[in-house]
Formats: sequence, C-alpha cells, structure tokens
Amino acid sequence: MNQSEIIANMAEIFDEVFEYEGALSAETTSADVEEWDSLGHIRLVLAVENKFGIRFQPSEVVGLKNLGELADLVAQKAG
Repeated sequence: MNQSEIIANMAEIFDEVFEYEGALSAETTSADVEEWDSLGHIRLVLAVENKFGIRFQPSEVVGLKNLGELADLVAQKAG
C-alpha cells in the first residue's frame, strides 16, 4: 500500500476520531484539524493501529510532523 492509498484509508479514521471531513493530504498537520491536540494524537495513533493491524513504539510517533510521515510509517509497519 502506498502513501496516497493509506491517506485515503485514513479519511474514515479522521471522521471517527476528530469528526473531520475535510480533504486530507500528506501535508495535513495538527494545525489543520481543530481536535488534533496531544490527546487527539494518541486517539489517532490508536485508531490507526487498530485499522491497519500494526503497533507503533511511542518514540516512532512522537515526532511526526504531518500525515504523510504517519502514512509512511504505516507503510513500513504494514510492509
């Protein structure tokens, strides 16, 4: 699965976690999504883990800068 396919699959997660129905791209950041604060980040990571059947180490997700980086990490884990 490539980055754009993963981001497309994340639209459902963003609606569920943040009630966000806007367009998502690799450049989407927490500043673009009102509910994406530190607690929202944890909820997002848990939802992504469940959706894709993967597990992250805390150190892997702390420094993510945008949705593209998260999608790349999912691609690596889902391999």
